[in-house]
Amino acid sequence: MESQASTWNAESYDWKHDCEMRLVHVGAQDTVRGTFLNGTLQAIRTLGGDSLAADCLAACGHERFVDGFSYSISIQLRMMSMAMPELLTRCGSSERVLRYFGRRAAMDFLASPAGRMMLTLAKRDPKRLLSSLPSAYKASVSYGAQSIEWTGPKSGRVVLKREFLPHAFHAGMVELLLEVVGASRAKVSGRQTGRLDSLCEFSWE
Repeated sequence: MESQASTWNAESYDWKHDCEMRLVHVGAQDTVRGTFLNGTLQAIRTLGGDSLAADCLAACGHERFVDGFSYSISIQLRMMSMAMPELLTRCGSSERVLRYFGRRAAMDFLASPAGRMMLTLAKRDPKRLLSSLPSAYKASVSYGAQSIEWTGPKSGRVVLKREFLPHAFHAGMVELLLEVVGASRAKVSGRQTGRLDSLCEFSWE
């Protein structure tokens, strides 16, 4: 497990290989809302241009995604994998690209009715907002298990089991959520703890 986590900081990290490993484990029941596929496409368009986004959409065999429909998580993985070589030349690292994808996913969720309600109930309290994160996952994807473990008044971790998107994606999500509620000097990091398991550690002042 330690060597697997450490590859994220190594120049030899192979996103394509990692993505193919994840795809092997995807079942018919493993789905994500179309909202997040559209968000992924928009992120690709922002970072890589219209042509790259159009190529990724066409490669998945779809003309468009309907926000409220559920689609295989394999579609999101394949789009990200196809876009990654070009995005790496622009952004410099898989970590940076995946964090951007995660930030986009968090923005899309907060724009939804469920996300707006979660934000309202949080009342700009970072702890209250992050405590609602497992519910947000359940409203967005059909797979995995997510939980929050608090390690202090202003620190904790998101624990993800059987999660198809890498830890850097989730770090980007948490990073954006903390920014939205004005958490000062927020720090977010992540690591893989197993083939499809990861955690995201966070703190603020």
